[in-house]
Amino acid sequence: MLVKQKVKLGCAPINWSNDDLPAIGERLTFEQCLSEMALAGFEGSEIGHKYPKNVDELSRAVQLRNLEICNGWFSCYFTSKPIEETINAFSEHIDTLEQLGAEVVGVGEVGSTIHNDITQPLFLNRPQLTDEQFDYLCEGLNQLGQMAKERGMALAFHYHIGTGIETMEEIDRVMEGTDSNLVHLLYDTGHATIAGVDPVQLLYKYGDRIRHVHVKDVRKTALDTVKEEDLSFIEGVKLGLFTVPGDGDMVDMQQVLTKLNVSDYSGWIVVEAEQDPEKADPLEYAIKARQYIQTHLGV
Repeated sequence: MLVKQKVKLGCAPINWSNDDLPAIGERLTFEQCLSEMALAGFEGSEIGHKYPKNVDELSRAVQLRNLEICNGWFSCYFTSKPIEETINAFSEHIDTLEQLGAEVVGVGEVGSTIHNDITQPLFLNRPQLTDEQFDYLCEGLNQLGQMAKERGMALAFHYHIGTGIETMEEIDRVMEGTDSNLVHLLYDTGHATIAGVDPVQLLYKYGDRIRHVHVKDVRKTALDTVKEEDLSFIEGVKLGLFTVPGDGDMVDMQQVLTKLNVSDYSGWIVVEAEQDPEKADPLEYAIKARQYIQTHLGV
């Protein structure tokens, strides 16, 4: 069973300011973001694009609010660029995370992605990786995983809609093609759901490889509109495609939290439910998510 000492609850800054389209939440400062996370009762934050690049400055801002940095997204380009470019950039990235005290680094492959392009229909033009690209990806992830392990950190791969690694078959290929001691899984309920993957089934299948968790729900009406009108991922986000646990209607969040509980998961559970703050007040939704998790998980 989950105990407070083994699980920490975090929130992602993308709920305040969007990394893929910075105009979403542009007026909100990183200080407001961190302060409202703390006010809502969370213990940590992932890194967002507005956060200071200076480690001392960010550490001070986080510590003032009694928070921790738990993860920072890293973009891989193994499917489109020489492997050395990603490896060199990753080395700098984990230097920063190590100084900030993070124990997990979440990585996603974006060499062929369309998720950050507002002109690309999410489902109509989604990438299909070749066998060769999957080989490059798995080889590269193993190398990054070894680098992270040598720093006492864990690499967690983030499947993501619009990247070409989103369906169960595609997730399977990455998990089967990588070393389970080096490459773990960043489990995301929302991206699984949009890709047609049952997040509960995914949790049962790969529970032993999960090292970081993103919880969010999906609004069916928004997803239907994205499909019917051939909208982009970013347009879907602006429509309200994602929302926090306890507010959507597609993820069986109670089953997800129950399974995490009985599987004795240890690590961070992060609310990552990007929305347009002009339509969904980030503090209000952060509080709603925190209360839902407290009610259904007891932490």
